Amino acid sequence: MKRMLPWIVAAIFAIAFVVVLVAKRGGSSNELNGVTQDDSGRRVVTWIDPMYSQGPPHNYKSDHPGRAPDCGMKLVPVYADEQTTSASSSSTVSGYSNVSVAPQRQQLIGVKLATAELRDLSRTIRTTGRVAVDERRIAQVRTKFDGFVDALYVNFTGQPVRRGDPLLAVYSPDLLATQNELILAERNRSDLGRTLADAARARLRLWDMSAADIDRVARTGKPMRDVILRSPVSGVVTTKNAVAGGRVMPTDTLYEVADLSHLWVLADVYDSELQSVRVGTPAQVIVSGQTLTGSVTFIGPVVAAQTRTASARIELDNRAGLLKPDMFADVILKQPIGSSVAVPDSAVMNTGTRAVVFIARGNGTFEPREVTAGAKADGFYAIRSGVQPGERVVVDASFLVDSESRLKSALSQMNGSTQ
Repeated sequence: MKRMLPWIVAAIFAIAFVVVLVAKRGGSSNELNGVTQDDSGRRVVTWIDPMYSQGPPHNYKSDHPGRAPDCGMKLVPVYADEQTTSASSSSTVSGYSNVSVAPQRQQLIGVKLATAELRDLSRTIRTTGRVAVDERRIAQVRTKFDGFVDALYVNFTGQPVRRGDPLLAVYSPDLLATQNELILAERNRSDLGRTLADAARARLRLWDMSAADIDRVARTGKPMRDVILRSPVSGVVTTKNAVAGGRVMPTDTLYEVADLSHLWVLADVYDSELQSVRVGTPAQVIVSGQTLTGSVTFIGPVVAAQTRTASARIELDNRAGLLKPDMFADVILKQPIGSSVAVPDSAVMNTGTRAVVFIARGNGTFEPREVTAGAKADGFYAIRSGVQPGERVVVDASFLVDSESRLKSALSQMNGSTQ
């Protein structure tokens, strides 16, 4: 046993030496040119902060995996094949590179494509409106003399009247005196009498006494104690201030009659949307589940300071009586933009200074393209330049493709600077 002990100790040392040697060789095989490799089978040229593309302070690089000292995130590898394909990955958009995404990965991140095509676009604005009386169809009833109300023929607000219907009877001492002058002048057959009669008739007409009543007074020789005031228009009484027995003066508004067969809808349009609304813009007014069609006939010149809106007037026929003043309505304004190349709005990445879309080039390759975007309407952007009809663009997960394109561009620039 004592003779075997030296051999046993020597064997143990030999085995330990072999293990250490194999471990060293294995460790050295995990490095290439001093850079630690991963298990992907691709050659790693460096390890960087995953936020390297954002610029300082995320510019940390290392030859070995670990964590970035600035943010604590795990370092990510930069592969040599990315550097060799940098020339083919270049694009005309500064800060972006072409990217290749395998079909399996496209399905995983939800990449979807759409075709750019010519469309007739129209800008749609949804807002609310208030029904208002057409100001051109409102008439006020006043007297042109002092007097007293003897009788009312229209007793409440909302009562419909027709043109020429009696509204109230007014007693006026001045009017009665003028009628007596007319009677006396008519009895005088001289030229002076005819002149005085004509003057009395003119005065009574100016006081809104009807021609039939004036002729009756002259023919019968009996003055009318009361003068009947009649409605000047057909419509609905919207204001009633006359009271039986009350005194009336020329400054008093006794009645206000409005024709409600034709009404306005005043739609509130924000100042940021006013450029899309013009006189003649088609409009739909939705009230009580019914849709009425019309067009914008006038746009208010003033923006309300509190709401930052201006009124767009829509004139509607209301002979059916569906609309009533001060009702609220939903309003849809559609301003045609015209035919143009259009892509879904989710395809356009707005950076604030430019707009970028990603064009599918085939074989999973996507090319960033700077475009000039026009109006946004119906879920689409009108593209003025940069995209041709028939080209396929990324519409879903475009922000992921955008991030990878930016990162790849930053890595390509970094690799170029390290060579």
